Amino acid sequence: MGLQLDSYHLDYFGSKVHFGGHVVAMYGYDDDRAYLVDTDQQGAAVTTSLASLAKARAERGPMTARNRSFTITASSELAPSRDRVVAAIHSCAVDFLNPPISNLGYRGIEKAASRVEKWLERTDNPQRDLSLAALLMEKAGTGGALFRNLYRDFLGECVHLIDDSRLRTGHTMYGEAATMWTEVARLIACAGETGDTADLKQAGALLRDLSRVDHDAMRALAEIAVPRAPQGE
Repeated sequence: MGLQLDSYHLDYFGSKVHFGGHVVAMYGYDDDRAYLVDTDQQGAAVTTSLASLAKARAERGPMTARNRSFTITASSELAPSRDRVVAAIHSCAVDFLNPPISNLGYRGIEKAASRVEKWLERTDNPQRDLSLAALLMEKAGTGGALFRNLYRDFLGECVHLIDDSRLRTGHTMYGEAATMWTEVARLIACAGETGDTADLKQAGALLRDLSRVDHDAMRALAEIAVPRAPQGE
């Protein structure tokens, strides 16, 4: 079972920061503890008390989804469907291109580009905090290189199913974006180690380029024609 929760309350999290969009898989529980699968850096197969899990699930605030749980089932006979894949790609692209607030999508990347140069001024422990930000981009968050590597691979599989030049463009551009995000994370981590703002300035320039690359990739994907549902008589 999948659970969305606030990682702040989980026993095994060393970094106590509220994040309500954390997702884990629960594969069992007993009278006292829940047994979860989390990211590798959090320990992979981990446990937390049922009391802490209840708090994590019930938390309110940004990105939380109170007590959300979900299961995914599929028939063994389920085959890839071009229409379903195209509709999903199109919907994702449209949402990305029309973020509800400026912190999301390509607008959020632009905003980060304008602020990253001052990150050293916003922390009293840059080695810890900037290294954590870089880690989230690479290995632990849905933003940064991690998401783009996943989406690049997904689009790569779709290319074999759907012959569309716009899909191939999106696939290529997401490969470029993933590499660029890895470099952004490296520069941010270096700035945390050295205290050199030059690394953050370079990261900001790359983020501005990344905003454009992500925007152009999603614009190409949004132009893929979505099949119309059959109309009733």
